[in-house]
Amino acid sequence: MSSPSHIPPGPPADDASRADIGIVCALPMECAPLLERCQHVRKYSGGRFVFRGGRLDDVRIVVVETGPGASLAARGTRALIDAHRPDWVISAGFSGALTESVQRNHIVVGTAIRAADARELAFDLTFQGDAAAGQHAGRLLNADRIIRTVEEKRTLGEETGCLAVDLESFAVADVCREQSQKFLAIRVISDDFEADLPPEAVAIFSTSGEKRWGAVAGSLWNRPSSAQDLLQLRDQAHAAAESLAKFLIEMIDQLKPRS
Repeated sequence: MSSPSHIPPGPPADDASRADIGIVCALPMECAPLLERCQHVRKYSGGRFVFRGGRLDDVRIVVVETGPGASLAARGTRALIDAHRPDWVISAGFSGALTESVQRNHIVVGTAIRAADARELAFDLTFQGDAAAGQHAGRLLNADRIIRTVEEKRTLGEETGCLAVDLESFAVADVCREQSQKFLAIRVISDDFEADLPPEAVAIFSTSGEKRWGAVAGSLWNRPSSAQDLLQLRDQAHAAAESLAKFLIEMIDQLKPRS
């Protein structure tokens, strides 16, 4: 259980109602396209976390933006469960491909998640995937840092047999395991084997707020050619988030309570 400091203060009365689907993401950009498709979206802060709740047709959705990394993801997941008691919790966001068959904007639904310390959680899923449609079911790897180069991603994929890597899914899954909470990991590939991520990606995806953009501004000063890299990275992130939103909408329709 989380300590009292991890439990956000009560939101407005109607936001405190139980959610059908709770989504944990690290960065606002990851779930922005999904929230744009929701109605009556409201925002509030609980502790250090930002919550956004709304309706996707008749499904009540709450998204918590935790910031990057396992520790924040775990705390944010506890806060989400404490405040909204969702039927399902989904760890959603960007990931890096660990095999050439998984390409940018493809979706990976986790059948198991391997932590950086080799612990592993497995899930009983009926989702089979459809490689031709860019949808995969398989193992995810959680790292403790951004995996930036194609060479390192290839090595990790060969060593672990995982399809994709991110920073938060294992932590979210572990909290859900502790609390007997139904869980899914749904990740979109934002970077594949086409090229290494630019060095500035570490600043963008592994920090948040003023620190993140301060680091980006510094990179533009130190490496002027990074401006084009950052524009390309932004466009790729937006496209990945759109792909994630479309898949989440399909999955949420399958998960929603039936009368």
